[in-house]
This record gives sequence, C-alpha cells and structure tokens, in this order.
Amino acid sequence: MPVARLGSISLDCAEPEPLAQFWAELLGGVVAFSSDDFVAVQLPHVWLSAVRVENYQSPSWPDGDVAQQIHLDLAVENLEEAQAGALSLGARLASTQPSPDRWRVLLDPAGHPFCLTSLIPE
Repeated sequence: MPVARLGSISLDCAEPEPLAQFWAELLGGVVAFSSDDFVAVQLPHVWLSAVRVENYQSPSWPDGDVAQQIHLDLAVENLEEAQAGALSLGARLASTQPSPDRWRVLLDPAGHPFCLTSLIPE
C-alpha cells in the first residue's frame, strides 16, 4: 500500500502566469487559481503550479551552473506532431538531443527541460 499519492508539481519561475498557461494548454488543464506569485493548473490526476521566485535563473541544461531543477517525461503518440504542437505553444527545442528518434527534449517558457516520448505505455 502506498504511503502517499502525487498531488502537485511546482515549477519555479520569474513569471507564473505565462508558464502556467503554457502547461495548461500543453496538457489540457485549466488554470484554477491565479495570483501575482502563484498560478495553479488543474489536471486530471495532479495539480501543476507555477511559483514566482525572486531572482529566478533558468536551468542551463545540459551544461552550466544552474541545474535542470525538474524534468518531466510526457507520453505522446506521435513525436513530430507533439513537438510541433509544443513549439506552437511557446516551447523551444533544446540544442542537445541525445536520442531524437526516441525522445525530444524541449524547454518550457521558463527554461525547464522536458521530454516528449512515445515509449511510455499507457
């Protein structure tokens, strides 16, 4: 029996509103609460929040002084279509692509790396 269940994932950032809106659109969620410093996105099985952090610095993955901070792997059916959709919402393609035939590494508007993959079963 598990001790707990995942309830929320929080992402540090400089601007919570655009980051939360990006993730809401990418994952089909709804912005359920918003303030100047915190925006919560309701998803089917978890909440995702964007939290303003003073002097926020974007991750400098894969090299650099600022760690990636978090990494999400998102299951998709078609890598090309998912990548195009994420880019249209404001993601950027990471310069490093270790296995582009299996995983696409992108950066969200705050610079957090995430992967799209068709390898994760339902």
